[in-house]
Amino acid sequence: MFEINLSPDASRKPRRPAGPSRLRIRLPALPRIGAGRDALLVALGWVLGPALIAWMFLGARARKADLNAEIEIAVRDSARYAELIATSERLTARRDTIAQKLQIIQEIDAGRYVWAHLLDEISRALPSYTWLTGIAQTEAPPNLTLRIEGRTGNTFALTQFMKDLEASAFLKGVRLASTELVVEREAARGKGPTQERLVHAFVLEAGYEEPPPDRIQTVPLFATEN
Repeated sequence: MFEINLSPDASRKPRRPAGPSRLRIRLPALPRIGAGRDALLVALGWVLGPALIAWMFLGARARKADLNAEIEIAVRDSARYAELIATSERLTARRDTIAQKLQIIQEIDAGRYVWAHLLDEISRALPSYTWLTGIAQTEAPPNLTLRIEGRTGNTFALTQFMKDLEASAFLKGVRLASTELVVEREAARGKGPTQERLVHAFVLEAGYEEPPPDRIQTVPLFATEN
């Protein structure tokens, strides 16, 4: 026999009124400890992972702070060292300038007696019956050369004069530039007539050379106290 339900709504459960929808968040279920070794490792990862990340973050931030402090110190040191380097460069430039001026003074001091030595050597080598009429510089140092002009009574005296000049430690390259016979007038003593005689006029050329250290004695420009 068939039965027909003429009131189907009576058998249905009443629906709940539709309310505002709620946000539902489902967290993955932690595996149970007894699930095995892999489950234990996963659980330890869940516990230690955040702690490790936090430790790394805090360590990186502390390291960054230390690096910033070191950079600031390095910048201050760099500025201080730059000032010291600039001061050192100024002192070095001043020292070089003083050394250059001192070298010039020493060169002048070393060469101020050159002509004194040359004149002394020429006067020593001058033989009898020979006299000079002029000495002139023809080329400046360091290749100092000079011209010697004079008169002599005979050529033998001139030859001896040239040999003695060449033997000097201060002269080199002595050569005869020219020679000629000239009339030399000499006033007589008293009221007598002027005397004339033939002499040899000569011109010699020579160069200056540094003598050996044992030939001259030098004194320091600035004496040091012992």
